Amino acid sequence: MKKLATTALIILGLLFLSFHAAHAGHKVITGAELEAMLKDGSPIVVVDVREPELYAKGHVPGAINMPYEDDSQTRILKELSPKDRIVFICHGGPMGDELSEILVDKNYPQVYNVAGGMRKWKGPVVK
Repeated sequence: MKKLATTALIILGLLFLSFHAAHAGHKVITGAELEAMLKDGSPIVVVDVREPELYAKGHVPGAINMPYEDDSQTRILKELSPKDRIVFICHGGPMGDELSEILVDKNYPQVYNVAGGMRKWKGPVVK
């Protein structure tokens, strides 16, 4: 009986994890994956959500600066299209995750966030 209960708990746990993964929303990508996306020929909107001073010191080529602020939700919904392939990048990841989920909740289908943000970015940087 104890073995059956343990097996049932494991199955429930796996079901929960698979459901959560299927509904997690945006995809977290590596810097290398972003580099590949930048080269694949498909349109992409890279959104750097760091402060303008940090953006000016160096950012991903082609990235636009939309600093994370109190009105970020309103601004991203107003300026980014659900038709776009959107990649957020910030200092280390959390701000991009938060903004990504806002878009996913509004049915934007192609939303990504760079794991580790600019701290982990090894690709080219423009000023």
